[in-house]
Amino acid sequence: MAGDTGMARKVALLLWAQTLGLSGTQTTQLLVQPPWTPAVLWDQVTLTCQGLGTTGATTWYKDGQQWEQNRRDYVTVTESGTYTCDRPASGRSPPVTILDDRLVLQVPARPLLEGDTVTLRCRVRQVLSVSTVRFYQDEKDLGGSLRGTELSLPPLQLHHSGRYHCRGSVNLWQSQSAPVTVTVHELFSVPVLEGPPEVTEGSPLNLSCRSTPSPLRPGAPLLHLFYRDGQLVGGPQWSRELLVPAVGVSHSGNYSCQVRSEGGTVQKSSARLGITVRRVPLSGVSLLTQPPGGQVALGDRLVLSCAVAAGTGPLSFTWHRGGSGAPLSSGPHLELWNIGDSDSGHYHCRVSDGNSVAESVPLNVTVLVPVANATITPGPLSHQVHTGDPVTLRCSVQVGSAPVTFTWLHNGQEVARGPVLELGNVTVGHSGTYQCVATNQLGQDGHRVFQALSPELALEVTPQGHWNTVATGVGGSFLFLVLLVGGVFGWRWWNHMAARKQQERVPPDPPAPPEEGEVLYTHVVSTKQMGVSPRATTLQDPRVTYAELRGPHGRLQELSDIHRNML
Repeated sequence: MAGDTGMARKVALLLWAQTLGLSGTQTTQLLVQPPWTPAVLWDQVTLTCQGLGTTGATTWYKDGQQWEQNRRDYVTVTESGTYTCDRPASGRSPPVTILDDRLVLQVPARPLLEGDTVTLRCRVRQVLSVSTVRFYQDEKDLGGSLRGTELSLPPLQLHHSGRYHCRGSVNLWQSQSAPVTVTVHELFSVPVLEGPPEVTEGSPLNLSCRSTPSPLRPGAPLLHLFYRDGQLVGGPQWSRELLVPAVGVSHSGNYSCQVRSEGGTVQKSSARLGITVRRVPLSGVSLLTQPPGGQVALGDRLVLSCAVAAGTGPLSFTWHRGGSGAPLSSGPHLELWNIGDSDSGHYHCRVSDGNSVAESVPLNVTVLVPVANATITPGPLSHQVHTGDPVTLRCSVQVGSAPVTFTWLHNGQEVARGPVLELGNVTVGHSGTYQCVATNQLGQDGHRVFQALSPELALEVTPQGHWNTVATGVGGSFLFLVLLVGGVFGWRWWNHMAARKQQERVPPDPPAPPEEGEVLYTHVVSTKQMGVSPRATTLQDPRVTYAELRGPHGRLQELSDIHRNML
């Protein structure tokens, strides 16, 4: 008996603690053992008064009147009626009814929460019997059995709250119990999904499923699930938080969360929360080139790359030149192979994310033509240069992109820069070979340099009073030789004419008799047939007459001994 009393105290204490938690205040509670309500007299009911104050300072009331002078905190009931108790610090308890009816419907005397399993029982006094019992909720027939007196309800939901009673045949008499009010409390509140309505693509998304557990069962384990457009995207999990590290446009949609009891008998869903993922606007579109700077040599390869500083989503790239609307190519890179002059121009790339478009600043691509075929003018020099004469040389190239620089070499040593070499009044020291070197380069840093070397130019400077000839190559030497030969022949002709005139003025001396082996020069006359000697020969040109004389011993001279006289 003592063990039953101790167990009753523990149950009563537990029920009181739950009731205090439910009400949220510390009030006096009257607890029943056995824990069924309404209690029946034939169960030997024990009432326990729980509240604040000194133990033994309890006042009991029956049907509104002070009942006996019992100061203990519990009593055993022997009469039916309505009982309350009072504690000095927490006041009077709610009433508890003890019945002694023929037919009584009982429910567990404890707080009922969603998901709990509950058995209703329809009872009669011990000396009576009952059959054909049926149970009702708000006059709705819940069913029953021919011999059963209990009805187990499915896991409780809020809609199970109401007024219940039972009917049955008691000793062949139809009887009905008094109604009993059943209240089902929430195990947890309806969840609320919290999160931002808008988020930028690439940013994290944090969702929180907020639900308040019942104070009657604050430690009840709860599972959380997250949905987007009806599809599960997170859970089940004990945590109420869902973190998406980086969202994309596809994460836009209607989100909701669901909270479940551990066994899944209680499930509640939040209202939908619309979340829109905004793309990062396109910005900072720029061009990168290889080689750098957008300058490339003729025939080389140029690669343009389009870079985006900010912007999300699937990006598309197109390439354009000048004001042409038609794209040259697509993709983040544009490669130009074996580049030519026609590839020069302003290039830009256009980027689209499907919603907006951004363009890069145009890049001027220039095609550099390496210098070639450097020449020096005037050349080849054909005029005479004397000391003191002014000489100017100019260097030019047949092809080559500006800027082109020129360097002058004299006998292999650098002497000046620029396209024009002003020698001024030349001296003998300016004689020698001259060349110019034409140069252009790629980029400001000159990572590629092109050069063209002109042919050598030979310059000869002679002092005043001498024949001065500036010649180039073999052609200059030949010209000098021709002039020299012409001068010699002119000098001989002049001497010959002077001697002839002198002979015409002075009569000639009689010729000395020829010596043996000498040639006798006859008087030159203009005749065709003279008949002087049968061996004489007359030429068509009447200016000169040749004669053959016999040498010693009467023989003719050799042909090599015959000389011609030029008149």
